[in-house]
Amino acid sequence: MAVYRFRVTFEDYDDVTREIDVKSNQTFEDLHRAIHQSTGYNPEFPSSFYISNDQWTKGEEITYLPNQRRIDRGVSLMNKVKLLSFIDDPHQKFYYTFNFDRPFDFHVELLKIILDENAATSYPAVVKSVGEAPKQFGNAFNPTILPPTTEDFDFLNEMAFNPEDAEDFSEVTDSDDLPEEKQSGGHSDEEEEEDEFGNEFSDDEGFDDDERPGRGNSDDY
Repeated sequence: MAVYRFRVTFEDYDDVTREIDVKSNQTFEDLHRAIHQSTGYNPEFPSSFYISNDQWTKGEEITYLPNQRRIDRGVSLMNKVKLLSFIDDPHQKFYYTFNFDRPFDFHVELLKIILDENAATSYPAVVKSVGEAPKQFGNAFNPTILPPTTEDFDFLNEMAFNPEDAEDFSEVTDSDDLPEEKQSGGHSDEEEEEDEFGNEFSDDEGFDDDERPGRGNSDDY
């Protein structure tokens, strides 16, 4: 019985390759399982081989664990199709997608045909392994789960506002409620007595509030 030697390469990880020998009368499912024996992945996920040309263009599909849409289309099943049925070229190529939900894509190329199988070998057989396969599902996106929020933006909570801090703030009142001195910008008698330095450095002695010149006109600087 002839033996096919395939080189299997991750599409996105060129430095990870496997070489696998499979008998010509074995099925695509046998090759599927051999690939994941070499990667360490769980093979029980929907996957497909596609007959391909030199540009890795997908052609006829051969699938494993098909969904209803593929069943309705009459796609061939891996466990029913022998490899020899689709080997038309000494360098036949297959595009292979493993696990459609979180896929890894592979290039599978026939390297050579060995005319006689080795009676001491159990096929499929991984004969060469280069590089470590990426972790299964390692290319999956795991979004960060944010805590639930309301539609309204809670400004006080965002600023870590403590209601007790409100006692430190004075209530703002309308200008009509302020004492006359506050409205005119003047100082009360108590404020003048407490400001022991205010009169010493004041340039406004001898002026009433109404006659005080503007700050911009002072020549004392």
